[in-house]
Amino acid sequence: MKIQGRLFLWLSLFVLVVAIVYGYWSRETVGTVALFLAFGLALMIGFYLSFTARRMDELAQDDKEADVADEAGEVGFFSPHSWAPVSLSIGGALAFTSVALGWWLLYFSAPLIMLGLWGWVFEYYRGENRNQ
Repeated sequence: MKIQGRLFLWLSLFVLVVAIVYGYWSRETVGTVALFLAFGLALMIGFYLSFTARRMDELAQDDKEADVADEAGEVGFFSPHSWAPVSLSIGGALAFTSVALGWWLLYFSAPLIMLGLWGWVFEYYRGENRNQ
């Protein structure tokens, strides 16, 4: 995590320089403000990653002598037979399509999104954990 923190801090410095040069040369307000906001965002992310890296053990990505296989292992747990992401993706696609086609399409996408969220949150409250 140390390297990501450094990368974002260097990125924030670069965006700050670009924002100053862009603001001076273009005299355009919106782009200059957007670049200064990007500077602030990169600075916040870099500070967070650097702060968190100090409190964590050193990872393999921080060791220059590490191999790729040193960080290998289980990434996380993923539901093998969950239909909730399909419902969420179709509902989200319809919701974003409603911006272009018309807001009436949200009447069809909102139930799909709610059904997908409900299924995703409560998919492990079935079976042996049902009565607890």
